[in-house]
Amino acid sequence: MRVFRIAAVFALLAAPAYAQLPPINLIQEAPSKTPDQIEQEAAQQKAYKESLRKIPDAKSTSDPWGNVRSADVPKTPAPTKRTKTGSTAN
Repeated sequence: MRVFRIAAVFALLAAPAYAQLPPINLIQEAPSKTPDQIEQEAAQQKAYKESLRKIPDAKSTSDPWGNVRSADVPKTPAPTKRTKTGSTAN
């Protein structure tokens, strides 16, 4: 049991030291692109930008509930006075 405790203490003390190691990148760098690939990618980007220019501009105001709302907001009726019995007074 004593050996287990000592091993646990060493593991806890060694953990911060592992955090200071330099990062190891296991993924290799991507191969560089050939001039043909670079040219093809540039042509694709140019075609994409041209297609974006063909899209018409959206309306400046887009209120989907605009036709549901009325221009005149009805005023709320004045509260009626109630008597102690709960009936309304005229």
